[in-house]
Amino acid sequence: MTDKDKCAPGCCSDGCGCGPDEEFEIMTLEFDDGKEVECEVMGIFDVDGKEYIALYATDGSDEVYLYGYKELDDDENDCELVDIEDDAEYERVCAVFEEITGCEEEEAEVE
Repeated sequence: MTDKDKCAPGCCSDGCGCGPDEEFEIMTLEFDDGKEVECEVMGIFDVDGKEYIALYATDGSDEVYLYGYKELDDDENDCELVDIEDDAEYERVCAVFEEITGCEEEEAEVE
């Protein structure tokens, strides 16, 4: 993971000392059906030369969402989330995510 990253809530295995007082960046996902979910940014990481982002739902569902990630040139704080539609790519991203966090996310999903 890069310096933009955050630790996964309850999954930090690298001894960084983050705790419940650690402040996380929040993003709101809006799905096609109009449902909105607030998520903590767990981290941005690289797989096969592409960047991906992991988002942890704050609604108590323990859902983790994985997306392709692109920073937009016009604004540092603006980004584009890209659905991972290829199953093989998604499996590679999940494997790297699990390796980085030290957690096995049984229900990581892409919406």
